[in-house]
Amino acid sequence: MTPPDREPGGSQPEGLELPASTAWPMALALGVTLIFAGLVTSMSVTGVGVVVSLCAAVGWWRQVLPVEHEERVPFPPPARRARPVAPSAVEVERRSVGAGGHRLRVPVEVPPIGAGVRGGIAGGVAMAVIALAYGVIGKGSLWYPVNLLSAVAMPSMARADVSELSAFSAAALLIGILAHAAISVLVGLLYAVILPMLPRRHMLWGGLLAPLLWTGGIWAVLGVINPALNARVDWTWFIVSQIAFGLVTGYVVSRATPEATMQTWPLAARAGVEATGVREPRERGR
Repeated sequence: MTPPDREPGGSQPEGLELPASTAWPMALALGVTLIFAGLVTSMSVTGVGVVVSLCAAVGWWRQVLPVEHEERVPFPPPARRARPVAPSAVEVERRSVGAGGHRLRVPVEVPPIGAGVRGGIAGGVAMAVIALAYGVIGKGSLWYPVNLLSAVAMPSMARADVSELSAFSAAALLIGILAHAAISVLVGLLYAVILPMLPRRHMLWGGLLAPLLWTGGIWAVLGVINPALNARVDWTWFIVSQIAFGLVTGYVVSRATPEATMQTWPLAARAGVEATGVREPRERGR
């Protein structure tokens, strides 16, 4: 942006010289879109996209070099211009860390990553106990919930009858254990990250509300992508197992010794400024 031109005598400027508007960026975006669209449709579409992209690139380049294209934007009349900003003598209130809900969404302390892993494993064990109890009590087979879980990666299990789901399957057992362990640890890590950002009563959020929310999401999605598997899930037992997972995981994560975050450091330390008295707080926050 060039300096504003002034009227003779140094009065208020009449306007500004700004870069001229151009449609070449949109043309370049269209060309790139056609290039990738041709990969799944026809090579002729890709060819058109290449031509449009090259023309747009040249046109956009000529808008800048060798001479930048500019246009004058006039100032509005003095009566319609914004008033000058008047300085205020009111001082900004400085809040101390931890006072009055300070750092409510950016916690100064968080559970360690290991707490999320341990919580996920413990919650996964609790959920597995509830699921196996459902298999024994409701279906008379310890392998029914395991085979049903493996149906996520084995479509044949989703179409299997009750007798097949009640029988032992080594492949289904391996897939079920891996899927259950991976999901449990991942959700445990999410608990360690998200719970400190929520208001108080972490057990209520993590033990009851969160399991109900993701159970509702799974129920809605599963009914669309896999209706056969959705019809075989006993949602009452499923909700109980999810709440058991949430309670155990939330308890393990909330009982872990928290670690200080960078929010406890002075501003100079967070900005990476080497100053007197900065080193000690930074080392204490590690």
